[in-house]
Amino acid sequence: MGAHHDKSFPGESSSYRVQRDTLLAAEKALRVQSEEVAALRRALPQGGAPSEDYELTDCASGKPVKLSELFEGGETSLAVYSFMYAEDAEAPCPMCTSLLDGLNGQARHIGARMNLAVAAKASPEKLNAWANKRGWSNLRLLSSGGNTYNVDYLAEDADGNQWPMMNVFQKNTDGAVNHFWGSELFWAEWEDGQHARHVDQLWPMWNVLDLSPEGRGADTFPALEYE
Repeated sequence: MGAHHDKSFPGESSSYRVQRDTLLAAEKALRVQSEEVAALRRALPQGGAPSEDYELTDCASGKPVKLSELFEGGETSLAVYSFMYAEDAEAPCPMCTSLLDGLNGQARHIGARMNLAVAAKASPEKLNAWANKRGWSNLRLLSSGGNTYNVDYLAEDADGNQWPMMNVFQKNTDGAVNHFWGSELFWAEWEDGQHARHVDQLWPMWNVLDLSPEGRGADTFPALEYE
């Protein structure tokens, strides 16, 4: 099936339609490639087992919860986003905050098929205060300050610097938990003019900006507040 159709918009020129059809073919090819990449991801063999069943603090209840206990509702997949917010930080990462603003709105839909959580080194009190300010009512926030989860899953380096990571875990029929996938594009060599862009597909802001004539802009970054 080709990339042509019989639709048009008011006032468009023939040259516009020719170039739009060329773009449409590229958009279709990108969609096909996206599906192919997703299939390759699903075909990954079982990853390594965590070195321990990490005990985190559930920020909503204030109670400890183990990694293995985050699999709820009979779902066997768990995505954990590492939020760049340490206890000594004056404010969290604006980029992470932008991403989580969007995920908060989608969390209930995601939760119908897999579990989703957000982990950060900051204390439950500090995370709750920020979540309340942002209106994050649908995200499960976890404090990872009492274990090595961040270091083990590439969200923190030896100097204590925090890094953004999305990691996915799976729970097997015997109850064992294994790592499935991590957003390793963050650690791959960046292309000229591009940032890591390791979770762009999860981020409404960039995808919408890419539809505009101006594009996302090389120097565009989200802010914590706007005038």
